[in-house]
Amino acid sequence: MLNIHNLSVSFGGEYLFEEISFRLNAGNRVGLVGKNGAGKSTLLKLLAKDMPLDSGTIAIEKDIKIGFLRQDIDFEQGRSVLEESYQAFTEIKKLEAKLDEINHQLAERTDYESESYNQLIIDLNDVTQHYEILGGYNYQGETEKILQGLGFSRADFDKKTETFSGGWRMRIELAKLLLQNNDVLLLDEPTNHLDIESIIWFEQFLNGYTGAVVIVSHDKMFLDNVTNRTIEISLGRIYDYNKPYSKYLVLRNEIKQQQLNAQKNQEKEIQQAERLIEKFRAKSTKASMAQSLIKKLDKMERIEVDEDDNSVMNLRFPVSVTPGKVVVEIENLSKNYGDNQVLRHIDLLIERDSKTAFVGQNGQGKSTLAKIIIGELDFDGHLKSGHNVQIGYFAQNQAEYLDGNKTILDTMIDAANESNRSKVRDILGSFLFRGDEVEKYVKVLSGGERNRLALAKMLLQPFNVLVMDEPTNHLDIKSKNVLKQALQNFEGTLILVSHDRDFLQGLTNKVYEFKNRKIKEYLGDVDFYLEQRKAEDFRAIEKKQSVEVKETAPKKNTSFQDQKKIKSLKNQLSSLESKISDLEKEIKNIDHELLMDYDATIAAPGFFDKYQSKKKELQKFMESWETLTLEIETKE
Repeated sequence: MLNIHNLSVSFGGEYLFEEISFRLNAGNRVGLVGKNGAGKSTLLKLLAKDMPLDSGTIAIEKDIKIGFLRQDIDFEQGRSVLEESYQAFTEIKKLEAKLDEINHQLAERTDYESESYNQLIIDLNDVTQHYEILGGYNYQGETEKILQGLGFSRADFDKKTETFSGGWRMRIELAKLLLQNNDVLLLDEPTNHLDIESIIWFEQFLNGYTGAVVIVSHDKMFLDNVTNRTIEISLGRIYDYNKPYSKYLVLRNEIKQQQLNAQKNQEKEIQQAERLIEKFRAKSTKASMAQSLIKKLDKMERIEVDEDDNSVMNLRFPVSVTPGKVVVEIENLSKNYGDNQVLRHIDLLIERDSKTAFVGQNGQGKSTLAKIIIGELDFDGHLKSGHNVQIGYFAQNQAEYLDGNKTILDTMIDAANESNRSKVRDILGSFLFRGDEVEKYVKVLSGGERNRLALAKMLLQPFNVLVMDEPTNHLDIKSKNVLKQALQNFEGTLILVSHDRDFLQGLTNKVYEFKNRKIKEYLGDVDFYLEQRKAEDFRAIEKKQSVEVKETAPKKNTSFQDQKKIKSLKNQLSSLESKISDLEKEIKNIDHELLMDYDATIAAPGFFDKYQSKKKELQKFMESWETLTLEIETKE
């Protein structure tokens, strides 16, 4: 499908990667991994032809369609979720407009015997057939199915896209991509804005996808569940193995160990040869043997051990001043967004030096409560901050607050004060922004680099309470570990919103689960919480809740009356489908008669009134069919 040969890209004279080659085939689900800034997003942009090559070639088979989930999206204002999602079907939408135009002309014109009117009937038939072939009668149902899989409810479909957060807009963009029937999917951090339930659905979708997929992600479990191949970019080279991520790491370590052993054996062989050369060189009788050994050494291909990029940021969160014993006290707190109540009668006490995790599905109020605590949202109820409390806040979309037209250095200097402005370069260096890199513009940074910059910027403000909402989004696996270590060493109070079990493990001493507008306290770490919930991980809880819903739903329909009602509805549906089939055949026959003998057909008394009447009747049948189908699904 795609053949990448000797591909090189450089910035400022330094290569991101040099002369890399690989091939993508149908069925390949590739996890593209590496540290932040290694070139993963750049490689996706090259494959999508979003940026030019420095050198090398990307050969793409004819008629291959490539879909690219970018990090930056731009929607047209005023469209609903459904309308924006329908933009995936550009050709179908053009045909719909053409059908509307033709039908409008047919309804207005009365020159039934003219050649141009006859041509309109022919055009209508042609466009209708093309529309049907492209799935024009199915795309709306398919769109709703994908949107619901990604977490949208039917109530969301008619809401304007601008009323949703960046994360939800990213889901709409992902839905459009999945609806386009692309041969190759390029996905840049697709799970960052998905809750566990949506991730599970997305995994099932990708596992059934027959094309090629390249995924940039730092979610180890997602990569293991979806991918069958791993390509790592490291120090300008790629390492390519037909294994999911965890198995790839094991295999690469084994190969590196084999390289080390082989290198040691070769070094011994070289040292032995060099000793013999020194010994024989001085003796005339042995000189030819010495020359032979020298030639052998010159020809020997030296074994190299793959290098690892072990550079990591150096992170420490200093505490400003010691606050009072009670940091935050909340009583009877509720929060509504219009008619949607997210939190109801919440009581919460956060004490000094505690480390607390907020967990639960998306939309249950975790981020909302975090924003209330930092004073960003209004609410009903009572909230009191303790004495000397200074809060540092890392938002889920923290990187979006950075100005893309500023350099890294200017971003930090503008946020600094007189006391710490002189430390800006040292802080940037500890976050791996060194030398000329600080002159890069924010807009050219990868998602992970922007998150690192946002963390560095946060350190310029004093705080003793740290509130962090999904801080690991975009961070590579090594940076995640560094952040976790820094939070473990943080001597202040921590409130952490996250769905990453590996990250939370051993990090907090209290867990609050958000569910059904309420919160429940678990006095232990995330492992204790999962033990209490009798689940191995967050995914198991999501699956358990899904099973509970499925198991409890049928209990409502176990009565004889309910079963009888469903059976009656199904009989109605079957009868309606038969009528629809008959009517479609009648209309098709009329269309055929129009094409074969137009004059004789339209000469029949009241022909056009009957023709339009049948079409309207078919439309009513289709609407009734949709209503019945939905009612049966709901009852079942």
